[in-house]
Amino acid sequence: MSPRRIRRILVGLLAGTVATIGAPFVGATPASATSLAATVCYNTSQAGSFASTAVQAASIWNNATNNVTLSQCGSNLRIYQIYGGGSYAIRNSLGNGSVYIDTYQAQQYSPLRIMTHEIGHILGLPDNYNGNCALLMSGGSAGTSCTNPYPSSGEASRVDSLFSGIPFAGTTGAQVFEGSWPAPAPVAVG
Repeated sequence: MSPRRIRRILVGLLAGTVATIGAPFVGATPASATSLAATVCYNTSQAGSFASTAVQAASIWNNATNNVTLSQCGSNLRIYQIYGGGSYAIRNSLGNGSVYIDTYQAQQYSPLRIMTHEIGHILGLPDNYNGNCALLMSGGSAGTSCTNPYPSSGEASRVDSLFSGIPFAGTTGAQVFEGSWPAPAPVAVG
């Protein structure tokens, strides 16, 4: 087993223990003398049909970053399936918040891109409405044909930078990120 995999398992076990005792955010387990990784525990119990999409998105972020690990070990990040109103994220502090995935919107845009993008907000990234499909945080501005669910190296590097100090102190106060994905087209009647 690789040292990175062992580290992720240990971090996940620690995160599960801390989540069980009610800590608001999970700290870190030393990966080496020079690097530490924070764990963001996510919960898919309300994600409905998007639960497996959330697991895929967490894996994408885990493979793209070094200083943070997403694990199904608690409720720093809660994921919800909703019907209408658009997909959005509410970040309460760095690594803590809620993601809402609109079922209707996910019929027009890639559900995995939406999920990975919204989790990006919880990890500290803002929207970047430049229409560039190579940038995850461009959201729906890249159009319905864009299915890229991967953060660019710059986006991943920014998340690593935000999570570089453990224990970290994220910004507090809820930040709502909505409007990343244009509203579904109205259905013509008659």
